[in-house]
Amino acid sequence: MKPAASLTLVGAGRMGSALLHGWLKGPEREISVIEPSPRPEIRALAEEGRIQLNPAPSESSIIVLAVKPQQFAAVSEQAKAFVGPKSVAISIMAGVRLAQLSRRLGTERVIRSMPNTPGAIGQGVTVFTAPEGAKRTDLSAARELLAPLGEVHGPVDEAMMSAVTALSGSGPAYIFLLAEVMAEAGVAQGLPRDLALSLARRTVEGAAALMGESGDSPEALRKAVTSPGGTTQAALDILMDTGGMPALFRNALSAAANRDRQLSQEAD
Repeated sequence: MKPAASLTLVGAGRMGSALLHGWLKGPEREISVIEPSPRPEIRALAEEGRIQLNPAPSESSIIVLAVKPQQFAAVSEQAKAFVGPKSVAISIMAGVRLAQLSRRLGTERVIRSMPNTPGAIGQGVTVFTAPEGAKRTDLSAARELLAPLGEVHGPVDEAMMSAVTALSGSGPAYIFLLAEVMAEAGVAQGLPRDLALSLARRTVEGAAALMGESGDSPEALRKAVTSPGGTTQAALDILMDTGGMPALFRNALSAAANRDRQLSQEAD
């Protein structure tokens, strides 16, 4: 019988692939990938002998679940075949609770995490939660294996995970929408569409980079670029008015968090 794989990845979509490529840059380890429709790059890694693609089930030290939450019920039995008494399972699925992971996979050694899409280029942020009394080795494994996606926080109380999903998990879409609507507003002011999109995109990218490099808070950075009675102040008077961005974002995050809780119910 062949030795157990040290690591099994279930699902090699965008986030799963980002994790996989990060692991391949790190210490050498035996990696198996379970993916019914592997992309050419995943097939190539298997042909090069760097991973095992869709091997026969055997106990794995660590199982990482990187499928959509709606697929969890369907793939859980397949994933369970790789879980043994010494295995730890790490999920990056939205809305699937620790208790659900434990019940379907047949182990109490589970970690629930929430990354975001910038993790595909190593610039994301991931938050994870674990059962009370989780082994330190399991927490360390989670931090190490999630690190290729970017910054890692945790463990946190599981009750926070819906809010985490709403803020950082779904957050990149809010930023993309910001660039989108800024460009459209520029077009409405008479700019050519390609120029408006370029200006909006580079403004969002540059502002994010500045915030990343600066030690100042977002509020301080906003105030620094806002001259009293100037053009920026005129725009912010609209954006921050009653019904503006603060209220819209509270409502938006509430809707996202509620949907995460619904996904938890659907996973039962």
